[in-house]
Amino acid sequence: MEYTVKKLAQLSGVSGRTLRYYDQIGLLKPARINTSGYRIYGEKEVDLLQQILFYRELGFGLEEISRIVHDPSFDQVAALKNHHKALEEKRSRLDKLMTTVEKTIASLEGGAAMQDNEKFDGFKEKLIHDNEQKYGKEIRDKYGDDTIDASNKKLRNMLQEDFQAMTKLEEELFELLDKANATGDPAGKEAQELAEKHKQWLMYSWPTYSKEAHAGLAEMYVADERFTTYYDKRVKGGAKFLHDAILHYTGRM
Repeated sequence: MEYTVKKLAQLSGVSGRTLRYYDQIGLLKPARINTSGYRIYGEKEVDLLQQILFYRELGFGLEEISRIVHDPSFDQVAALKNHHKALEEKRSRLDKLMTTVEKTIASLEGGAAMQDNEKFDGFKEKLIHDNEQKYGKEIRDKYGDDTIDASNKKLRNMLQEDFQAMTKLEEELFELLDKANATGDPAGKEAQELAEKHKQWLMYSWPTYSKEAHAGLAEMYVADERFTTYYDKRVKGGAKFLHDAILHYTGRM
């Protein structure tokens, strides 16, 4: 079956304007242009649009989606299986958040009191998911599945006061990073306090500590632009300074 922009928009729920934009950027080209100048989409394009919408639902950007779906090695069946797994995980996270909200409402209305650790279950799952989504492949390749799974387990089991302390410590970390970075000396007193605080922050989720692992993470801060951006958006040049401070702290520099 073939569809014009209007009919495909009605079928998919995607606006005609969006379909035309997808054509302009090369994300979803029509199968052909008919003699009247209308874009015509076939089954192949309908399937591709479905894949695009799946990736959009999972939070992927258009540039990344285009790179994935137009890769010659793109496997539609494998992609659908991955979508299904990701959606199951998303449903699980939403279920946890809904349960947290329901328990909170019941508690406020005079029902059973919530345990403190229950109040943050949904948020911890979101934190784990976001970390896996952004950095999962890299950190699993570097440290192995067992280490990362153990780290996620420790975070899931974290008590309320520890979760709050970890969040507060991260803000203190950025404040100290700004102060230490201004000195320009990654081996100085402020920089070494920064590295020590960074270690303390890591230990809320890391199952064990080693200088080698700490230094390895620091290397990722300058080697991977996503890590670099995370620190540099708060403190200009912060990722490189934190990297150098940690290497001095661990005896690697």
